[in-house]
Amino acid sequence: MLDSSLLPVQDDQVRLRPLHPRDAAAYAEGTKDPGVQEYAHLPHPEYTPESVRQMIKHDAEPGLQRGDLAVLSIADAVTDRFVGSLVIFDVRGHKAEVGFWIHPAYRGRGITASALRLVARYARDCGLRELTAKTLPANIASQRVLEATGFILHGRKLDTAPSGHRAELLAYARPLSEKPTWTEFL
Repeated sequence: MLDSSLLPVQDDQVRLRPLHPRDAAAYAEGTKDPGVQEYAHLPHPEYTPESVRQMIKHDAEPGLQRGDLAVLSIADAVTDRFVGSLVIFDVRGHKAEVGFWIHPAYRGRGITASALRLVARYARDCGLRELTAKTLPANIASQRVLEATGFILHGRKLDTAPSGHRAELLAYARPLSEKPTWTEFL
């Protein structure tokens, strides 16, 4: 179960916090990026600032209150500006799945790696023992950042993405130790 009282979490670069209505315009803009559209498998084909605000009200906030869904902003640690999205979903027992995307204006800065290290710390603090992630075989950037942050490839499988589409996906898992190892801080 996810514990919203443990949010936000941050390092010197990134803050993970609940998605807020002030993020709606940047979120909607980011989802228009061809890379996000191709690889993120978002549940809706199109987002507007208003539809993002509705998603926050009807899905994100209740999910975080229930502890089974966290739609988080990846924000700049200094300015708190929205730079991407990280979602924790399919929370079952002691494991959950993560999905993420970065606004195209902020790619190539190590933001995703920071966010994945932070979500591992947050998930461990919530009592989870494992995070999973899936990505398309063509999404080399996601594969590299997942592997660099401790996710281990477990194989390929035909699966249904959050968008509802069936696709061949690479399945990753990251065990969460009770005590962080020194590599989790690199």
